Amino acid sequence: MAIQPDILATTLRILRDKEVDNTFRTTPILEATQRLGNVETVDGGSKVDSPVILTDHSTITQLSTGYEAVNLAVKDPFRTSSYEWCDFVAPVVMTKKEETSNKGERAIVRIYEGRMKQVMGMLRREVSKQLIAGNSSILTDLQTLNGFSAAAGTGWFEGEAFGSQSNTVGGIGKSGFPASWQNQSATAGAAFSTNGLRAMSRIFIDAQTYAPEGDIDLILASPTSYELYKNELQALERYTSANEERNMVGRLALKYNGADMYIEPNLGFNGTVDKAGATIKPISMYFLNSSLFSVYFDQDGQFELEEATPISGYAATAFQVFVRMQICTSNLSGHGVLYDAEA
Repeated sequence: MAIQPDILATTLRILRDKEVDNTFRTTPILEATQRLGNVETVDGGSKVDSPVILTDHSTITQLSTGYEAVNLAVKDPFRTSSYEWCDFVAPVVMTKKEETSNKGERAIVRIYEGRMKQVMGMLRREVSKQLIAGNSSILTDLQTLNGFSAAAGTGWFEGEAFGSQSNTVGGIGKSGFPASWQNQSATAGAAFSTNGLRAMSRIFIDAQTYAPEGDIDLILASPTSYELYKNELQALERYTSANEERNMVGRLALKYNGADMYIEPNLGFNGTVDKAGATIKPISMYFLNSSLFSVYFDQDGQFELEEATPISGYAATAFQVFVRMQICTSNLSGHGVLYDAEA
């Protein structure tokens, strides 16, 4: 006897909830936002509007005698960055032949569980691929941290010096707000043992100088740069159990200045650090202040499992996993990037 549709739907939602939880726990950038309560759920809207503070509200008047005229010139410090939603869907399918060939509720549930895990893992990898490297051919509406080429004009991070960047993020041009809407950057000059730790320190200092709140608490590193950093620490290195401190299902994280460092396999790609030229350098590490970015979901699109739908023309049933999400930042000066740290 086939499993009842309502029982199957309930079982699949339980499996979905488990996999969504696993997605957040095993993806460092998502885990960081969830830990700080920066996962925002909204109801509808054609775009994601996120408030940012880019300028000062008023000016300071020193009162030396007490009779100085107070400068009352003010301006609205708030701006609204605007992002398109990224909508995507993936089906979990079972054919009638598979259902009749696997009698019993347990057998059917096991098949769906395996496929649900595979689909959620696929979605997780594709989201990370776009967020980190911007090279997904599918999720092109999702924001990316990769802004290291003239073609990636909306990516968050650039290699140009602080104050000289020109991308447009969330509809706001970086060049108009050089002290708050531009990221920090440094290079290891293809010699990590000589320049790497100093460059990392420079990013931390500069980000701390300009960030309106919080500190860098998450570092994503390419496999090679992670290994080079690990080798530099030698006997001084200290691991923390991410399972205990961050609930990251047993993954070990190196520490740097209090920030957790994780291996990010999508890093290490080449980017044109100089927009005007062809200086190609590998992008090695992202330094993130998780107080300054949020992940938005539509309340009906947080890995929502749609009702079972027969597939027209086929003896099969599909459950669609639907996602509507976007990542936004309230400030860029508190983030940084290290490039050319692969040797």
